Amino acid sequence: MRRLYQQVADQLRAEISEGRYEENARLPAERLLAERFDVSRPTIREAIIALEIRGYVEVRVGSGVYVISRTGNSRAPAELDIGPFELLEARRIIESDLAALAARRIDDTQIARLERLLEEMEHENEIGAVGERADREFHNAIARATRNSALVATVDHLWSVRETSPMLVAMLNKARAYGIKPLIEEHRAILDALRERDPDGAHAAMHAHLSHVIEALLEGTEADAVERARRETEALREQYQGLKNG
Repeated sequence: MRRLYQQVADQLRAEISEGRYEENARLPAERLLAERFDVSRPTIREAIIALEIRGYVEVRVGSGVYVISRTGNSRAPAELDIGPFELLEARRIIESDLAALAARRIDDTQIARLERLLEEMEHENEIGAVGERADREFHNAIARATRNSALVATVDHLWSVRETSPMLVAMLNKARAYGIKPLIEEHRAILDALRERDPDGAHAAMHAHLSHVIEALLEGTEADAVERARRETEALREQYQGLKNG
């Protein structure tokens, strides 16, 4: 069965090829597409990135999605892989429970290793490193602390997919260009819970971290300036209302 984002991408691709959207035309806003196809924002975002990889559209962050070709790029992969948000959802489920188990089994040597990796992550952020070696190793080290080889293999596989998937690479590159980097304080919260041997705290910290990654990826790949302005206005209105009520 084809993934939901692939079904949406196929429908939009067909409409572009048939001329419903001419070259240089702007596709409808993400919100309208989500309503039309009755899917979530992440699914629409994945479909748009798939079309961009195939050479049908160009995503102009803060402006919109524009048709650049009715035929696409014949050299692009015919089939794309797992969606970025699908992978992140899996990571959030697996790694949250994994962190809780690690909190029960981790030793002081492994805690010290995580401390060093956190320092390396901070250094990578400061120098603007393109890769995220320390981030990956931090999560893999937590998996190893569970002393469960199946969990270690699972986390390593999820990260391998993250770094080789055309869909994920394209979306992560956009997010990095937007300025999104691994957040040290979130990883610090995970480490603190592990140091305290607090399973519930480790689970909560990991879940919060990966939830934030999902939201940051959505924000960093936002194409619709009007939609973004609407959300910012709503946030300011809520903030003002809170001050007024306080």
